[in-house]
Amino acid sequence: MRIMKMVTLLLFAAALLLPITFTSATQYQPATEAPTGFNNKTNGLVSQDQFDADREVFDEPKLISDGLGPVYSFNTCNGCHAQETSTLYAGLRAGRYDGENFFEHPGGSLIQSRAIDPALQEHVLDGNEVRAFRMPLSLLGDGFVEAISDDTLIAIANGQPEQSGGRIAGEVVWVPVLEAGGAPRVGRFGWKNQHASLVSFSADEYLNEMGITNPLLPTENTSNGVSVAEYDTVADPEDDGAGVETVARFIRATTAPPRDEYLAATTEAGAGESLFNQIGCAICHTPKITTAPPGTLNNGGRFTVPEALGNKIIHPFSDFLLHNVGTGDGIVQNGGPSTRNKLRTPPLWGLRTRNRLMHDGQSLSLDSAILRHGGEASQVISSYKRLSDEQKSRLITFLKSL
Repeated sequence: MRIMKMVTLLLFAAALLLPITFTSATQYQPATEAPTGFNNKTNGLVSQDQFDADREVFDEPKLISDGLGPVYSFNTCNGCHAQETSTLYAGLRAGRYDGENFFEHPGGSLIQSRAIDPALQEHVLDGNEVRAFRMPLSLLGDGFVEAISDDTLIAIANGQPEQSGGRIAGEVVWVPVLEAGGAPRVGRFGWKNQHASLVSFSADEYLNEMGITNPLLPTENTSNGVSVAEYDTVADPEDDGAGVETVARFIRATTAPPRDEYLAATTEAGAGESLFNQIGCAICHTPKITTAPPGTLNNGGRFTVPEALGNKIIHPFSDFLLHNVGTGDGIVQNGGPSTRNKLRTPPLWGLRTRNRLMHDGQSLSLDSAILRHGGEASQVISSYKRLSDEQKSRLITFLKSL
């Protein structure tokens, strides 16, 4: 009897060590790989018909009669956030820095690139010497990113190591979830991690990129700080919230970017991946993260992680933290003064679809993008420089397989 009890206890203890989660079906399930593909297919969150209908909203050009503008950057979500290909558009931000504090440009740091009337066109005003371009990235797989628990991102930050040149220290920033009355959550979207939820992100995109007010952001932007009211003919909020919710649902239902299977299987790419890990690139460009279990409440309790997104293994090659790698743009958003020269580690999944690299799109080759890193990445880049040409070629081949 005593032996049977001991066996039972040992089996129970062993079970606790397995990568399992408790599902709504009251069964333990192992973590599984998230679905990937550049195939315009749902990840299972919604039906394919629903996904296709939601994509139409994402792709649909907005009109002045829909509330477009009066100042805006693009008239469609897809115009900035192309799903399977690189984009030519780069947003412009500006402000000024007095040596201690950053001050946004009149009307906000985002300088909208278009207007429905030439009289409203925004320009960077004199005295705003902080100027930065921002490249939008694909949103594929971001539903899985939203489903990562705060604790996981905090643990990644806490586990980053001291190096001889200083610590690689990803910064966690807490940002308000708009749909939850400003409840705080760890930021993960945007170059400054200014959003933690895809509904908040979509509401921001509707207002600041397309000029469409919505219940979460109901106040129209100005033109360089000057009211646009006499040009605004559509009553606010111009979107009743349905468009914002639809776009968020579409993003949540996308598959993650896939690897190039042929290239990834080559000996050269395999050797390059080993070098990527060996010299320290993987410290920030985290290769593997598991999302929170199904049923987990996040976004201030406004979103429950579903089966399609929960307990999924993803390979984003990002820690979704803010770092100073010597390329900071000087802009402060939700993160506070410490984030002025920090940027979110860009996910490298889908890297092969991009032809303009780094936050500003100014690097046109993988080698030049790598060599622009400094700051926290200084020791890693020193190690890269010491690689032979053949080793560098292998590492680049690995990156081209992403």
